Amino acid sequence: MRVLIAGGSGFVGSALIRELKSAGHQTAIIARDPEKFSAPSVGWDTEELIRAVSEYDAIVNLAGEPIIGKRWNEKQKQRLWDSRIGSTKKLVDAMKEAKTRPKVFISASAEGYYGPRGDEALDETDSGGNDFLAGLCKKWEEEALRAKSLGIRTAIIRLGVVLGMGGGALSKMVPQFKLGLGGPLGHGRQYLSWIHISDLARLFLFLLEREGLEGAFNGTAPNPATNREFSKTLGRVLMRPALFPVPGFVLKLVLGEAADAILTGQRVMPKRTLEAGFEFRFSNLEEALRNLALAHGP
Repeated sequence: MRVLIAGGSGFVGSALIRELKSAGHQTAIIARDPEKFSAPSVGWDTEELIRAVSEYDAIVNLAGEPIIGKRWNEKQKQRLWDSRIGSTKKLVDAMKEAKTRPKVFISASAEGYYGPRGDEALDETDSGGNDFLAGLCKKWEEEALRAKSLGIRTAIIRLGVVLGMGGGALSKMVPQFKLGLGGPLGHGRQYLSWIHISDLARLFLFLLEREGLEGAFNGTAPNPATNREFSKTLGRVLMRPALFPVPGFVLKLVLGEAADAILTGQRVMPKRTLEAGFEFRFSNLEEALRNLALAHGP
């Protein structure tokens, strides 16, 4: 299978490309500056994009500005919106104009779709929330699902917190924990729905290769943990204390409204993902963290 990946040079995209190549598939990425990459790549120019999507069997959409990391002022909110909705719209529009359309389109979304719901167990059948992040995810998914009307099998993966070194939340947390400065965020009772990066890459491959699967699938492991449980487990794996909580007001000072996504969380269950037959290699948090710690050294 020939797979074209928007956002393929990022943290998740790089892992996905490795997984696809190991399974014998051909890959290329869509990038703002394709000449910077030695691997096959195309730009976002409309005509170039139309030609590209007509040459590939499958399209994967991972494009988007990181959700957490910058304060959510109006400018940053617009950047989050444009980088997801704008890029997804451009991809689907290109598929519409292509002479030969891909067979399958898989687009990322996020667990933020469900909004803040406390400790309520949520699965793919639950409705979306009403906050900014939920609205962003809803519109993101709406744009992606336009591909279905073009006769393209379309699936959505609602990503949880992706655990892996070299990017994502864990790479920011581990240095603090190794210094003995780690601890829960806020009160620590909020749920953190996580997934090992290798399982996430395998889930994308799983959905690409199974022709009957479409719609939304939660990209989260079956056993979400509270933030406090996560901190204790990471501290135990790294053999460091986890005694220094970060007060919620500090996060709000630094991140503004973005802090709410961290301080509320979601307890997201992969019901449809499991029913489809996907098998997680890492469903236990400590096992997942130990695998990553062993894989990347002390």
